Amino acid sequence: MRLEGKRALVTGGRQGIGRAIVEAFLREGAEVVTCGRGGDPGDLPEGCGWVQADVSDPAQAAALVEACGALDVLVNNAGVQVEKTVVDSTDADWDLVIGANCRGVFNLCRAAIPVMREGGSIINIGSISGHQADPSMALYNASKAFVHGLTRSIAVDHGPRIRCNAICPGWINTGMLEAGFDLADDPKAARRDAIARHPVRRFGEPGDIAAMAVWLASDAAGFASGQLFTIDGGMTAASPLNPGMF
Repeated sequence: MRLEGKRALVTGGRQGIGRAIVEAFLREGAEVVTCGRGGDPGDLPEGCGWVQADVSDPAQAAALVEACGALDVLVNNAGVQVEKTVVDSTDADWDLVIGANCRGVFNLCRAAIPVMREGGSIINIGSISGHQADPSMALYNASKAFVHGLTRSIAVDHGPRIRCNAICPGWINTGMLEAGFDLADDPKAARRDAIARHPVRRFGEPGDIAAMAVWLASDAAGFASGQLFTIDGGMTAASPLNPGMF
């Protein structure tokens, strides 16, 4: 029960990585609230609270934090993905991706930092796409680079009262991963090639990210702040040469 007595807000906890983090936090004894733009999905784990909120809206983000009360942990997980180049991206695409992935994280941090308890932990979900650009993902790549920079700034400006770190997932088995493969001329071949590029020979699961989130939320991570933790099965550690060549 590494999070017993802690109160956590996890944005975008309806499914995928967010849902895995919610479930892991509950197992570790935390009091958890999550949110989304729609109504209560009705299938949240027992003990998890729900607040309907669009985190890209400053007023709704502030109301969400107020509804949660004093927080020990904030996980900024809510995000969206648009598969387009810069030239193909529209103003609406910009508003959607930057609104959720950048402004949403900013809004929640700005609202939560003043009311977080001493020793609080902010965990932002970044991406390896914020380090190395994925093709046809211009706005998404840029938005995650913003998250990484904001993470460092918060750690520097607001320590030692709170810590702030980012988790940078690699290719995780979620709907976003499938959308990426759908862009390929041969999605099945692209999937085989992608797995071959992972030294662990598998894609990540949401639970892999949740495990890191639990550690960062716990007191065991008390000396970790301002860091970007890459969880990608070793993919970005490898040479770009195709492993199938050897």
